[in-house]
Amino acid sequence: MTLQSPLTTDLYELNMIQAYLDRGETKEAVFEYFVRRLPARRGFLLAAGLDDALSYLEGLQFSAAEIDWLKSTGRFRHNLIDYLAAFRFTGDVHAIPEGSVCFPNEPLLRIMAPLPQAQLVETRLINILNFQTLIASKAARMVLAAPDKVLADFGLRTAHGAEAGLYSARASYIAGFGGAANVEAGQRYGVPIVGTMAHSFVQVHDDEMQAFENFARARPDGVILLIDTYDTEAGARKVVELAPKLAEDGISIRGVRIDSGDLAEGARMVRGILDEGGLTSVIILVSGGVDEDVLLNMAKAGAPIDGYGIGVSLATSIDAPAFDCAYKLQEYGGQPKRKLSAGKQTWPGRKQVWRAYDTDGRMAGDILSTETDKQPGEALIVPVMRGGKRIGTAPTLVQIRERAARDLARLPEPLRLLQDGAAYPVEVADDLRNLAAQTDAAVKR
Repeated sequence: MTLQSPLTTDLYELNMIQAYLDRGETKEAVFEYFVRRLPARRGFLLAAGLDDALSYLEGLQFSAAEIDWLKSTGRFRHNLIDYLAAFRFTGDVHAIPEGSVCFPNEPLLRIMAPLPQAQLVETRLINILNFQTLIASKAARMVLAAPDKVLADFGLRTAHGAEAGLYSARASYIAGFGGAANVEAGQRYGVPIVGTMAHSFVQVHDDEMQAFENFARARPDGVILLIDTYDTEAGARKVVELAPKLAEDGISIRGVRIDSGDLAEGARMVRGILDEGGLTSVIILVSGGVDEDVLLNMAKAGAPIDGYGIGVSLATSIDAPAFDCAYKLQEYGGQPKRKLSAGKQTWPGRKQVWRAYDTDGRMAGDILSTETDKQPGEALIVPVMRGGKRIGTAPTLVQIRERAARDLARLPEPLRLLQDGAAYPVEVADDLRNLAAQTDAAVKR
């Protein structure tokens, strides 16, 4: 279940708000969320999670029970307790739309609100945006590695909690997956839900053929049979033998799934058996240990696989389980602010990203500058919330998915091919560099 409690935050947020209120520091603050740098072998990001982030902001308030609990801790003074009891988010939000390809240091989200409000929402916003963008970016690599295959998220059982599994299903669908095994993702987000059967179903029966038949008759639409519980070759031959009997009752076998062994060789063997038995239209799905490298290798090997169920490598982004991301103060009371910590310097002020395209419509390069600067290209950051309320109608998940497909198609070829070391140019404009120098000169260190 999606966590919505305002207590889903770090203690230091409340500590700072107490100090802000004590000193009357409530002027407008501007914070921006961005990814500092990409993990190894990653060439781009796919923005995701904005809709859930905006829902969080719209619904954020403390219940009487939560206020009572905060009182019981004895940590906070009455001015903070009263402030939180009446809390509603009233700020503005600008963002790069979900489904957009983006790159390090480009603000995915900008919050403009009274300082205590902007501070309180930091932890949960990072939590939502970091994970969904992480999974969407991983899923996009898989989609690019297997553009003509059906991909499904099988990761709920290995995800780091129920919410992570739910967000994985949503983010991977945005990136181009065909669906997810997660039933709640269907109910909550409208993600197509998919599923076959487990080995336990076969093991319950003393006869594998009978297990196949019983399952097909129980679930006659889109029958997919798991054939490697005992012996994959024998399982495939039983499917061939069973198919005419089921066909007499109007039940067709849509596909078979293999979950173990050498998946490429197993698929070749099964394809031969199915074709020889006249089941040329029956598809082959595989699962188990699949990631983008496996998908690329399967494509190079010409493995006759039609679709993949992908679990832990997706739902945990196993090669890079977190982004180096940040939510940093860029302006307070109209004055630009900048962090100068070694290796974690920020660019000050409200920023915009402009994207240029080449004559083929491919992304050619981005320019990061101040919001008021004007650069050639498409401006990526747009208003999405004003006064704590969404602006206009939120895009549907299908529309977000369509945006992702368009942006992935416009990636430069080295990034589309997942070439190691492929880089994309993001230029920092002189206007922003000048603002940084002015900000540095104004700071007493």
